[in-house]
Amino acid sequence: MGTEARTGRRELLLFTSVILCCLALGRGAVYTSEPEVRVAENKPAKLSCSYSGFSSPRVEWKFAQGDVTSLVCYNNKITASYEDRVTFSHSGITFHSVTRKDTGMYTCMVSDEGGNTYGEVTVKLIVLVPPSKPTVNVPSSATIGSRAVLTCSEKDGSPPSEFYWFKDGVLMPTEPKSNRAFSNSSYSLDHKTGELVFDPVSASDTGDYMCQAQNGYGSPMRSDAVHMEAAELNVGGIVAAVLVTLILLGVLVLGIWFAYRRGYFDRAKKGTSSKKVIYSQPTARSEGEFRQTSSFLV
Repeated sequence: MGTEARTGRRELLLFTSVILCCLALGRGAVYTSEPEVRVAENKPAKLSCSYSGFSSPRVEWKFAQGDVTSLVCYNNKITASYEDRVTFSHSGITFHSVTRKDTGMYTCMVSDEGGNTYGEVTVKLIVLVPPSKPTVNVPSSATIGSRAVLTCSEKDGSPPSEFYWFKDGVLMPTEPKSNRAFSNSSYSLDHKTGELVFDPVSASDTGDYMCQAQNGYGSPMRSDAVHMEAAELNVGGIVAAVLVTLILLGVLVLGIWFAYRRGYFDRAKKGTSSKKVIYSQPTARSEGEFRQTSSFLV
């Protein structure tokens, strides 16, 4: 009991020192009782913000999600885009019902009207949403010795889901050499992105693959199982295709040579000889008739 009392006194002393330091630096003390709030979707959420050392406090709340920033509260009043579902009080703001889009960082900024005293604190809101059924991309066939990439994804879970792979119903370990069942495989998997990479593919990698998404809220969700066959490179098929191509090319060259030897190309040239011009001497006519000096027949 004495230890708990001493701990409580130290925390109180530390808190008092922070407030006095802020006042000495011309900064008000702004703090929160819950720096991270986790709440299920469609449930109410309270983001606390307490402050001291301000004569005429003006409170603003800013919301940031990635590169998007919006103003929730300005000068102690909820902005128009939030007024239907958020309530302001001097101890914080309260969402009547949160959605997954509300997940992000909320900054409570407090200042005096003159702007001489200022302080802020940030609260992280995580709206809990269970994962949906993940989708996978698994090649139906992979050549032994090559590189094969399997992907898994789902977009609904909040916080973002982590992904785990199963082969023939057995959970795949992060390090394949740590499990005798996967010791002949060479793969790497990323639980954050859901990517499973075989490099290279081995004969033992043939099997049914399934992915599971989980984020610590709700039940884990599994994808459908998809079969991947690890096959040898079809050298015989490649050689046969090359031989057929060479044979066809040889037949074509032989046909052209045979047509040339038979003179088909020379006959084609003779058929396109130049036009002949025939000259005929005109008959004698009387002086009153039109005289034509010559006639050409083409």
